[in-house]
Amino acid sequence: MVYAIVRAGGRQEKVSVGDVLTIDRVAVPSGQTLQLQPLLLVDGETVTHDASALSGVKVVAEVVEGARGPKITILKYKNKTGYRKRQGHRSKLTRVKITSIGE
Repeated sequence: MVYAIVRAGGRQEKVSVGDVLTIDRVAVPSGQTLQLQPLLLVDGETVTHDASALSGVKVVAEVVEGARGPKITILKYKNKTGYRKRQGHRSKLTRVKITSIGE
């Protein structure tokens, strides 16, 4: 089984061919491909983590769709003063499908 650890959206994700993962928004339209930076490659018993060896490895992903994360509600409250502040946030995300891992 071949899999790779890639840097995607400030985090590290374990991916193999066919996986669909959600990363932070990237400025690539749907249907286009993007290349993710590999940090580690496991091919059966062979583990590659050397930066010079990984420079030739390509992890290609296809952008499936843009998405938005769940609504996060931030509520600040101070007792006996009448101070209340409510704020919301939704992260902008992108779903990608891994199409190939290789040289």
